[in-house]
Amino acid sequence: MKNSFVLFGRAALRGLLIIVPIYLAILLLLKGIKSLSGLVKPLALLLPHWFPGEMVLSVLLLLLICAFIGAVVQTRSGHVVRERLEKGFFERLPGYALLRSLTQRVAGEAREHVWKPALAEIEESLVPAFIIEKLDDGRYTVFVPSIPTPFAGAVYVLEPKRVHPLNVPFTQALQVISRWGSGAKDLVAAMETEAKLIELQHSAGRAA
Repeated sequence: MKNSFVLFGRAALRGLLIIVPIYLAILLLLKGIKSLSGLVKPLALLLPHWFPGEMVLSVLLLLLICAFIGAVVQTRSGHVVRERLEKGFFERLPGYALLRSLTQRVAGEAREHVWKPALAEIEESLVPAFIIEKLDDGRYTVFVPSIPTPFAGAVYVLEPKRVHPLNVPFTQALQVISRWGSGAKDLVAAMETEAKLIELQHSAGRAA
């Protein structure tokens, strides 16, 4: 009974670490829309009464602000300011680093190896996994998600020979997990293709 309570508590904590940041982000967006409604109200009065102009214009204005901020942080000075804010404040928020890396992966803008799709050798099987980090000694920390919930699972530290990084989109690996493994054959094919390329490179190097 005690072990059941411990397992339940751990599962609930993992769920909270995922749900709470998302919930707070949604509340922040709703608060932003509400704050902007006063600015767009004069324009909304010019639209038909049946059209939710105030809400639509508030959302559009918020999106424009987000787009402007996104463009600014791409500049050199904006990048410096963003890094200082992240290290000084945002990274202290629970789940921020996780959501940031996930967002970058989904958008295809990730420059780091966090959440890189892979197939990991667990016991005698290959399982879909995500590379979280690479240790100084070459080993990998991998996250093996539970089916069909991508963001709950187990963490392993594995030797490099047991981790096979995949050159596939993050969303593709995510779909395999959410679909109870359907499409895993494509992940295996990607692993085999990568292995053949590495072998050809080694052969070419030996020939040279």
